[in-house]
Amino acid sequence: MTELDRRTLLRAGLAAGVGAAGGALLSGAGASATGVPGAPAWRPAGRPVLTHGVQSGDVSAESAVVWTRADRPGRMLVEVSRRPDLRGARRLRGPVLDPTGDFTGKVRLRGLPCGERIHYRVRVESLDRPGRFSEPLIGSLRTAPAVRERRDVRFVWTGDIAGQGWGIAPGFGGMSIFAAMRATRPDFFLCSGDTVYADGPLAEAVTLPDGRVWRNLVTSEKSKVAETLVEFRGQYAYNLLDEHLRAFVAEVPQVNQWDDHEVTNNWYPGEVLTDARYTERRVDVLAARARQAFDEWLPTPVRGPLYRRLPYGPLLDVFVLDMRTWKDPNGGNTYADPDRGLLGREQREWLIRELTRSRATWKVIAIDLPLGLVVPDGSAALEGVAQGDPGAPAGRELEFAQVLSAAHRAGVTGIVFLTADVHYTAAHHYDPARAAVGDFTPFWEFVSGPAHAGGFGPNILDGTFGPKAVFVNAPPRANTSPAEGFQHFGEVQIDGETGAFTVHLRDRAGDSLWTTTLPAPR
Repeated sequence: MTELDRRTLLRAGLAAGVGAAGGALLSGAGASATGVPGAPAWRPAGRPVLTHGVQSGDVSAESAVVWTRADRPGRMLVEVSRRPDLRGARRLRGPVLDPTGDFTGKVRLRGLPCGERIHYRVRVESLDRPGRFSEPLIGSLRTAPAVRERRDVRFVWTGDIAGQGWGIAPGFGGMSIFAAMRATRPDFFLCSGDTVYADGPLAEAVTLPDGRVWRNLVTSEKSKVAETLVEFRGQYAYNLLDEHLRAFVAEVPQVNQWDDHEVTNNWYPGEVLTDARYTERRVDVLAARARQAFDEWLPTPVRGPLYRRLPYGPLLDVFVLDMRTWKDPNGGNTYADPDRGLLGREQREWLIRELTRSRATWKVIAIDLPLGLVVPDGSAALEGVAQGDPGAPAGRELEFAQVLSAAHRAGVTGIVFLTADVHYTAAHHYDPARAAVGDFTPFWEFVSGPAHAGGFGPNILDGTFGPKAVFVNAPPRANTSPAEGFQHFGEVQIDGETGAFTVHLRDRAGDSLWTTTLPAPR
């Protein structure tokens, strides 16, 4: 961490600290290290190039992470200002971008003014030819409100990007859902997992049921399942080839979760694959490479675990869960051991503690696997929380029963679950009056997605926690293409005066399919 002169930066109303640079380049994305011991270094001619745009993430009231990637070794430089023309901006000296981090880098901006639109400009200065700079790229973000600042909050969420063989197809408008999300002008974007499909190779052409041909843009890294670090990096580089996604993430800060397809379908620690497509079948090896690529290519926090609480003024706390790192093996999910599950003891205790401490009106729990939907893994095993038995909690339901019961006993109100994963959109209301257990406060779970993947569903609801499907929009058949619709995102609006929580479940054009408003809890 490099420290900057805070007094100098505060003269512009800003301060910053520098984060870590994130590993060798992927083919077709710009410069590449040879990776051959003793080979001469490649020295590209001309000016450096920022190859995949700019992004920001994990915004707080006073800080944010800014990301970019270059085509060669260079020093990342960021200018930050309240003004859109960046007049009077202060320049921040960021990390060196080099092959060890795939020429990606992050800067954590600190000391930002609360609740304001911040503008930034990113350049890279060549290390080989000092004084030679890339063309700048412009981005912006809005910081979170101050702890006592009641103002409107708006954000969007979805998940599942470029899955089931449906990649970027220019003839079908690319990933246009990101243009629709951008049009809502959200304060931030929550990606509820499956940020990439590392296990989903793309074919150049797919014939649709109506005879039209879907033509994918295909790169070498997307032509097979990802196994090497280079191939995992290529999944993220591929998504950023889409113009709608690049424009969206340059304006809207992200909150990213990981789920299964960042590694491989329905994975859990310690698993050994039987899939013949893989030469490396140890999931722990694949997951380590996948996590490195995830950290390098997304504007995630520079350090720390993936689970975290993001405060957003007095009206909202977002609790981002990690349901993969400590996941127990997929099986029948009917065991009685309360120490097993998806979260692990440390994260489960952290969640209970932070929910109890939170004074925000709304506590959004971001889960990458739905709570009440049965998600199968093959014919006999189960992937998610529920197992289809409406009786008393068992298996992975036990740890969520513990969380909900502890929150209820502590008088915690305003809990809402947001998720994706199942590739359709739905609204579920949970009530102890319908449940096999009675010691929890009624709550909602809203499901969205996919952003750009095959449409599926609907799944079976498990009755243990008393869910009721109030709204469902699912396709007529499995793996419906994005060309046929059934792509979804959700939008949340929190009223700054009343605290009311309004949810819109929208399609890829941004049209609202269903909406509800939850009054602020007393």
